[in-house]
Amino acid sequence: MKFVVTAGPTREPIDPIRFLSNRSSGKMGYAIASAAIEEGHEVILISGPVALSPPPAARLIQVTTSDEMYEAVHGMLAKTDVLVMCAAVADYKPAAMAKEKIKKRAQGLSLELVPTRDILKSLPKDRQYLVVGFAAETENVEANAQKKLQEKNCDIVVANDVSRADSGMESDENEVEIFVRDGEMKKISRASKKIVARELIKIFENVCEKRLTKKIA
Repeated sequence: MKFVVTAGPTREPIDPIRFLSNRSSGKMGYAIASAAIEEGHEVILISGPVALSPPPAARLIQVTTSDEMYEAVHGMLAKTDVLVMCAAVADYKPAAMAKEKIKKRAQGLSLELVPTRDILKSLPKDRQYLVVGFAAETENVEANAQKKLQEKNCDIVVANDVSRADSGMESDENEVEIFVRDGEMKKISRASKKIVARELIKIFENVCEKRLTKKIA
């Protein structure tokens, strides 16, 4: 199968040297890309700025901003069987980027922020590929994941609690809950992201196989 995997953060520029971003390291997305390649799948990896080396067999597309991520994902939809949206795309960006460096001053500074384009919501509802969303939550993990599954029209949502310091963002380990559109739920206990990624690929493959079997029947 052909996988498109997004990974890492986006950076939304404030001025020529400053930006808004988040703590995503890209480790989970890169581990998923590697695990898919191990299983013999083709992988296109769309990555925000990270300090990681991509799997040699992956086709790497490097992006910086949420708008670049949006364009890159939509450019690859015709070439995918499984779209894994693991990147931590910014929810907001500055309404305008200052052309020159903003100087420090005694008074406070206010930034006007506007919503970024929602990539998951922008995907066609009539599609042939599997869409996997990720939900990084600090509270009500299951409820928020189920809400994302429905509102963002995902086939699968992988959720994790990022309020913990020992797993999730920036960590080499993760613990996730998987919610499938048909009502199935699974949990992968805390383990290295490489192990979690291998288990996730098995789940994605099984869901794809069930959908294909259903179509044939």
